Amino acid sequence: MPSTPTLALIALGLIVLIVIAIRVIRSLRRFARARTLVGDGLGNGVGLLKARSAALKVAIAGRRPREQARTRANSAYDRRSGADRRITNG
Repeated sequence: MPSTPTLALIALGLIVLIVIAIRVIRSLRRFARARTLVGDGLGNGVGLLKARSAALKVAIAGRRPREQARTRANSAYDRRSGADRRITNG
């Protein structure tokens, strides 16, 4: 009967392994939930910052005289060559 202690140790090892695996899986689920919440909050903050930045650009562009309104916010302004792509009748 020398195999009985060996079988008991194998069974005990499997039980301990299962308990550890369950705890690790639970911890990973909690971490995934926390990561999702943090990512969503960060994404919302970045979105609000972009919206505020765009609103500020619009407000600044609205305060400039018409001649100086050729900025990156103007879609008729060609950013690469600096040329005005608006079609004129003159």
